[in-house]
Amino acid sequence: MATESAEPDVATDGPTVVALPAADRGVIQSIERAADVLSLLDQHTSALTPALVSERLGLNRTTAHRYLQSLQGSGFLNSAYGPGPLLDQLSALVSVRQQILSVAPAVLRELSDRTGLTAVLSFLGRSGAVVTLVEEAHEGTILITVRVGTLLELKAAQSRALFAFQSDPTVVARAHAGLSPAQSRLEEAELARARRDRIAWADLDRVGVASVAAPVFGSQDVQAAMGIIGTSAMLVSGDGAAERVAALREAADKLSSLVTP
Repeated sequence: MATESAEPDVATDGPTVVALPAADRGVIQSIERAADVLSLLDQHTSALTPALVSERLGLNRTTAHRYLQSLQGSGFLNSAYGPGPLLDQLSALVSVRQQILSVAPAVLRELSDRTGLTAVLSFLGRSGAVVTLVEEAHEGTILITVRVGTLLELKAAQSRALFAFQSDPTVVARAHAGLSPAQSRLEEAELARARRDRIAWADLDRVGVASVAAPVFGSQDVQAAMGIIGTSAMLVSGDGAAERVAALREAADKLSSLVTP
């Protein structure tokens, strides 16, 4: 069956110039200006100020401050106007995360074989942990797993492990912004428990399923979360549950040691 193709109304030898509406031009200019602001971050400039942005880009300080606040609110910058969590996410391939991705599969495979459970590695996205690597158990009649690319819930074990050790309080505040005061207090208690035990548990109201996670550090900051998922009997109440959680701790510490300078 023939299909129709869209053809331009006028053919020209040169590039077609499309005139944008004024509102669209304003949005694009704002994006370009935001990119100009972010480009000021380099090996010599780890944080921005309104004065610095004003001087280098020729903006007045009020406008420069407004751009910095907007970029901070969007996650591009942190509370000190240094690189924020969204920039961390985008720069994964050129950061310590690249090291983690190169050595983590073997560690995850060993953990999965040792525990008989699915082992998962996640990085922090803008609102929770994002599943990046998965190693499924080779044996057993029941397989509980998760897809690569899944954005995990706020109360997922790996999200909690990442939030619990965040050095930037605005990351947690942004994630908890939609919670009621009572829910926020409960979640803060879970994060405190995770910091104390260096282990975070999920609270997803899924009967019979459990997950637990541990932080992976690069230098002093948390970089990833490693978790195992399985039945409640295998992780919480049954024989060998404590040993499996201990194996997770050991695997996360091992991965941290491999990527820490």
